[in-house]
Amino acid sequence: MTTAPTSPRRFSGVRHLASRLRRRREAAKLPSRIAAEIILLILVLLAAFVWPFIKCHLQAVAVLDLVANQPVPTLLRKIVAEPITTRDLTIATSQGPIRARLYTPDHHPNAPALVVLHGVHHLGMDEPRLIAFASAMSACGLRVLTPELPGIKDYHVGANSIATIGDAATWLSHQSNNKPVGVMGLSFSGGLALLAAADPQYRPSIKFIVAIGSQDEMSRVAQYYRTGQDLRPNGTEELLPPHEYGALVLEYENLEDFIYTPQDLAPIRAVLRAHLYEDAPTEKIAIAALTPQQLAEAKQLMDTTSTATRDMLAHAESKHIADMAGVSPHGHLRNLTTPVYLLHGEGDNIIPSAETQWMQAELPSETLQTSLISPVISHLDMNGAGPTALDRYRLVHFFALVIRAAESK
Repeated sequence: MTTAPTSPRRFSGVRHLASRLRRRREAAKLPSRIAAEIILLILVLLAAFVWPFIKCHLQAVAVLDLVANQPVPTLLRKIVAEPITTRDLTIATSQGPIRARLYTPDHHPNAPALVVLHGVHHLGMDEPRLIAFASAMSACGLRVLTPELPGIKDYHVGANSIATIGDAATWLSHQSNNKPVGVMGLSFSGGLALLAAADPQYRPSIKFIVAIGSQDEMSRVAQYYRTGQDLRPNGTEELLPPHEYGALVLEYENLEDFIYTPQDLAPIRAVLRAHLYEDAPTEKIAIAALTPQQLAEAKQLMDTTSTATRDMLAHAESKHIADMAGVSPHGHLRNLTTPVYLLHGEGDNIIPSAETQWMQAELPSETLQTSLISPVISHLDMNGAGPTALDRYRLVHFFALVIRAAESK
């Protein structure tokens, strides 16, 4: 049987049909490939946008763990692992030369800068928690300056420290190609930092202020030390037994208002100083050197809950109304244009959290970036009672915002 030969025209038709089918398949693949590429691009852009936000939060977790002397999770260690160099230096200020320490990330010598101010503590810039915090922030990629405030270090909250803070910020700004720098103040230094930012002389050098556990009105804080009550802006009162530390600082600062015999001032001041320094051996020696009359006076001052001592505190306050107003942000915040971040411990019994509520009420909405009263912390320690996971996240978020502000150009 003979098979008829296939027509060339028939072969051509088959090839044409196959070509058409192939083109259709390729045409169908093209939109799918374009869609996949668009989705990939969106994911890349989204990751690029979200990653800085996530990174700041991870850094905040690591920094808070380091400050609390807790182990940093392994996955987060690289985020705060940049090697840093510290350099002690002397800065000339309008109040005289001061000590300072500059923390610089080795791989980012021109990184954005932050001034961190110590609270009322005799170790000043050498206070271990301050060193841990400054080191951790620098390891995140920031230059950190910790100037020593001589008055604050010696338990004197005076207006002269405002100029020292402003001069330190100006110095660091000049070291940063005249770019403004962030300033973070702890305890009473935070209130003084706000006053520095309100001064036209220092305002151009300050990018933002972070006030942690700070005073709004010093006279109201002094009254709290006597009464255990601090008025809130809404008319209610915060009721919290005050720590003896606050009243003792006021006594030490103005001891001549409590001790009327000049020769008794030095020996009793030595006892108060050693007690504030938490130096028990030195305190014991200082007490042993007192006369019976001096010992009685010292014991009276140390009993900050007695009616007699509180009466003396009230009398001393009445003599220093102007001085206390000079270290109070109250009345100076309404026209402040520098961005402000406020943080306070809910259980703070040295400077009650109502003080931050007063600052929050006075600051313009466009100036106040965020305000948090947190149960995670007390005054400056992370030892709050019973915080929840949400409370901890809010504290992390607060510091993430601060880190983000510090890193911004």
